[in-house]
Amino acid sequence: MGRLDSKICVITGAGGGMGREAAQLFSREGALLCLADVDEALVRETAELCRGDTLALRCDVAVEGDVAAMYRSTAERFGGIDVLYNNAGISPADDASVLETTVEAWQRVQDVNTKGVFLCCKHGIPHLLERGGGSVINVASFVAIVGAATSQISYTASKGAVLSMSRELAVQFARDGVRVNALCPGPVETPLLLRIFGDDPAALERRRRHWPTGRLAKPGEIVQAALFLASDESSYVNGATFVVDGGLTAAYVTPED
Repeated sequence: MGRLDSKICVITGAGGGMGREAAQLFSREGALLCLADVDEALVRETAELCRGDTLALRCDVAVEGDVAAMYRSTAERFGGIDVLYNNAGISPADDASVLETTVEAWQRVQDVNTKGVFLCCKHGIPHLLERGGGSVINVASFVAIVGAATSQISYTASKGAVLSMSRELAVQFARDGVRVNALCPGPVETPLLLRIFGDDPAALERRRRHWPTGRLAKPGEIVQAALFLASDESSYVNGATFVVDGGLTAAYVTPED
């Protein structure tokens, strides 16, 4: 028996990275899945890696019509929705220091990372209410908790907004049976980060010295936390800043190599 047997879960940003990893794990645990991504080819590839009944959709989370249609299609296909895993996000190279980032670059990140989570909650939570409750997992980040001199100002601001939004929604809908939690990963071994650090070993070392474990997280280590939050095992976990960062936000002085 799986930990998500017959739960209907919507995962955005499922075309790769942690979204793809979560899709495969959730499917092994018995979930019925709607997988969404702005890249339709990639999300279809993810669906082929999953077990059971899986719906793959193209969805730009920054576009309200796309988000509303995604949830309608899921509810029509499976009869309802139990879990929103709002994972989609971007971190482009032109999001840097506040002194360098353009208004256009700032807004592009806000549209996906902040407005996207807002829209997914706005149009997704009503489906959970129809089921008498459910779980919302909003992906924030450790950067919503600590600052960095290696700034990505819009990304950091967006994840802070996701964290605050999650707390607000958690309180608002708690007595309706809807739990809302913010999952805050540390640095994760995703294609994007590996590409950045592969091209710039100095950038990796600049950051690695602050990681107590001395390494990036594996995507599977993060999505295990998402599995817990999606399951009934976390029935009294609500409004949490669920940090999975290898101790990074607890660190002052890290071990010497």
